[in-house]
Amino acid sequence: MRSVREILESRSVAVIGASRDPQKPGAQLLKVLKKVGFPGQVAGVNPQGGEVFEVPLYRSLDEIPFPVDLAVLHIPPASIPAALLDCARKGIKGVVISSEGFAETGLQGAKYQEEVGTILRSTGMRGFGPNTLGLVNTATGLTTSYYASARMLKPGPIGFVAQSGIFVGALLRYLSSFEGFQLSKGIGLGNKVDVDESDALSYLLEDEQTQIIGMYLEDVRDGRRFLEVARKATARKPVLLLKGGRTKEGAQAIASHTASLAVEDSVFEGAIRQAGILRMRGIDDFLRTLKGFLYMPLPRGERIALVTYSGAQAIMSIDAAVDEGLKVARFSEAAREKISRVIATPSKAQNPIDLFPDMLTHGFEKTATEILQALLEDEGVNGIFFISFANFGAEPYRPIVDLLRGRCSKPVFFSLLGTKKDLEASQIFLEENGIPCFDFPEMAIRVFSHMWRYARIKGVKGKG
Repeated sequence: MRSVREILESRSVAVIGASRDPQKPGAQLLKVLKKVGFPGQVAGVNPQGGEVFEVPLYRSLDEIPFPVDLAVLHIPPASIPAALLDCARKGIKGVVISSEGFAETGLQGAKYQEEVGTILRSTGMRGFGPNTLGLVNTATGLTTSYYASARMLKPGPIGFVAQSGIFVGALLRYLSSFEGFQLSKGIGLGNKVDVDESDALSYLLEDEQTQIIGMYLEDVRDGRRFLEVARKATARKPVLLLKGGRTKEGAQAIASHTASLAVEDSVFEGAIRQAGILRMRGIDDFLRTLKGFLYMPLPRGERIALVTYSGAQAIMSIDAAVDEGLKVARFSEAAREKISRVIATPSKAQNPIDLFPDMLTHGFEKTATEILQALLEDEGVNGIFFISFANFGAEPYRPIVDLLRGRCSKPVFFSLLGTKKDLEASQIFLEENGIPCFDFPEMAIRVFSHMWRYARIKGVKGKG
């Protein structure tokens, strides 16, 4: 069998079932490949010939005048087996089967899927799907998703695998709307007739562009193999997992989605935990945790410090931290002395540090930077959570950015409260400068806990 890498590095694409109707998926994919600047050769296959979006449509694969690496199939399930045999004769390396109507629909669909698997195994071609939008390789401009855009193919460090028809494309569209959240590779597994989660994870752990791996799974085909690959992957990169079918009702829905058999969730949870995979509660948890790993270094311990305007938020954050197995740091004597220079009230210089009203004496910028400096230098503090109002705009945060730039040896997270307009100004400024912001500090606490757990997997240690 060919490698997944070989397919992701395809230099030529044929879209089988490309309609002359410009609104149909196959035609839209040809438009996307042209629009995003895919540098390879592209052709469509349509029995009637013609062209769409100035891309030629050939009546058969044999008419295409260049070697084809990858074929994308937008044709009915009953036509897929014959098309696969044509692909094999053409010397095509891999196929993305975007069509629905296979094992997820019943007995007849399952027979089609079994036949597809037999053909792939006998010919050595690699297959993605059925029931998937397929692949994204931002390093080469390759995509088989007709939802893609040039912005969505901006190269980044996040590799993502999804056992879903449309999730890779939809998530890619969402991620690309945020600065810094660009993909390296996207792999849609669909019904996993051939390429499965272990194949995809094996590829991403070796991919130099990918720094962090995200996965959405509904089941695992070969549990033993997956856990072996996961241990290798997590030794090198964080693996964040979203798992569908946690409940009985969700498991029942899985059967009609990708024809997967759900695993008992408690068993699955224990197994992936041992393998070092970080399980996410939902997409919001996944996105926030991405932000932490992408922007901040791993913590060297579990002791946290809080700086706050709001005692209530700090208290709730401490409760959340204890629930996550974290500890409230005790400041060193040197740190306490430095903090007392701007926070004269002894009770407010403890952890959590309360900025108000002492901040009125020295101003926000001086007070904030002096405290952060002290906490950064305190080896007994492993993570800093700064809770503030966002009614200042961007300017007061410039000294903080200058302080943290290039010398952030531990995670520093901000949580800002304010109007939507004020939040946008402050949050955008901080995050453009590599400082992650969260709506509420408890969210940042969970991200830190994920990072600390992964730090222990990696063997990152320090004082405290």
